[in-house]
Amino acid sequence: ALPGTIDLDIACTEYTIGFDTAVNTAMQAIDKIRDSSTSHERCSIIEVMGRNAGYIALWCGMATGAEDILIPESFDGNLPKVEQQIIEHLLRNRAKGKTHHMVINAEGVGHSYGMAKRIEQATGVETRASILGHMQRGGSPCPYDRVLSTRLGAAAGKMILDGEFGYLVGMKNNHIAKIPLADVAGKLKMIQPDDEMVQEAKLMGISFGD
Repeated sequence: ALPGTIDLDIACTEYTIGFDTAVNTAMQAIDKIRDSSTSHERCSIIEVMGRNAGYIALWCGMATGAEDILIPESFDGNLPKVEQQIIEHLLRNRAKGKTHHMVINAEGVGHSYGMAKRIEQATGVETRASILGHMQRGGSPCPYDRVLSTRLGAAAGKMILDGEFGYLVGMKNNHIAKIPLADVAGKLKMIQPDDEMVQEAKLMGISFGD
């Protein structure tokens, strides 16, 4: 088997085919929205895909310099608390002279339109929500995904020729790895609280609403 999903939520592999393309597609859209947000001094809430995993939101948020990233792994269902933290973060930044604010919101959290309305009411700052939707599942694959799928496909073909079956061909430590399907089946990979990228994002001043 080959790991193919934009959500990067397949257990036991570091990368999945399609993830990097989806992040690039979303990032290009977010960059355009950011231009408008900066020009009009708005708060923008941009919802990306990922099902119940926050990898697309995390990568897009770090790549585009978001002020807040909302991921399902750290969302406890208390939406008013999350909104209040965004409001406080937005107002702190305004007091420092920052005129725009960007929130990357994973679809596993959702509520983007309602969130935008309530934040605008609470702050007086024009706030708009954009849901990127299924555009993230289309388009031409980026170079990394083309090379990744070729490498994994070649490894899978060799395993078939060698009579090796019952494996997922994935990536570990940036190397191709044979992973027993029994280790993968029925399991999802999720962002952990001590995830290195999350901690690095927090050091950069990005809030996760938790």
